Amino acid sequence: MTVIVLIAVAPGLRGHLTRWMIEVNAGVFVGKPSRRVRERLWELLADRVRDGQAVMIEPANNEQGWAVRTAGRDRWRPVDFDGLLLSARPRTPTSPTQTDTPQDSPRPRSRGNSTEQSFDRSE
Repeated sequence: MTVIVLIAVAPGLRGHLTRWMIEVNAGVFVGKPSRRVRERLWELLADRVRDGQAVMIEPANNEQGWAVRTAGRDRWRPVDFDGLLLSARPRTPTSPTQTDTPQDSPRPRSRGNSTEQSFDRSE
């Protein structure tokens, strides 16, 4: 079984998908297309998604039994972690005060359950 989720895409693209799959909810398509049709659909989606997002979950010969593809902007990316697919959140811009740490000030580093703190300048 294949599941495709579309977010903020042109209505024509959603209509095109209904030729091969059933739209069970707004932007959520389910079906069992052949591998060739899945490949063609993904090429079409990746090409036309523009500012929207597309996610496809398809059968795969791995431990989980499925694989994920993503296309578009601000999307969660699938990351292989020792054979398991995990989702990596897209980075969001933060203010300089949250990310910049002066090199002169040491950062406390905890050591397990100990109540003592050590300061490490090697970071």
